Amino acid sequence: MSHRLARINSLIRQELSDLLRREVKDPRLSGMITITRVETAADIKYSRVFVSALAEKEEQESILKSLSSAAGFFRSELAKNLDLRHTPELEFRWDNSIEHGARVLELLDQVKRQTSDLP
Repeated sequence: MSHRLARINSLIRQELSDLLRREVKDPRLSGMITITRVETAADIKYSRVFVSALAEKEEQESILKSLSSAAGFFRSELAKNLDLRHTPELEFRWDNSIEHGARVLELLDQVKRQTSDLP
């Protein structure tokens, strides 16, 4: 990834985080939602925004649906606040890396317990 794309990803992530904290009034988005990373296409037409929160599966779907319906608002705010020639279209996706990491740690603990029980 180029330095320029990394900078754009960082700017978009920061701005979306600020917008979620300050501007969004949707009660479905009132919880602790974290923008974990942003991946922008090389042509800067599309950005995948990965989000995470402590939520059940049904809540996750509701959060993604709410974010997707507010994508136009987010995009227009990004256009106002960031100095980009083109503002990318936003696609929101759930980031399972936290759950995946917790599962790996759980499995490692199981292996450690099993090997410590061996004679």
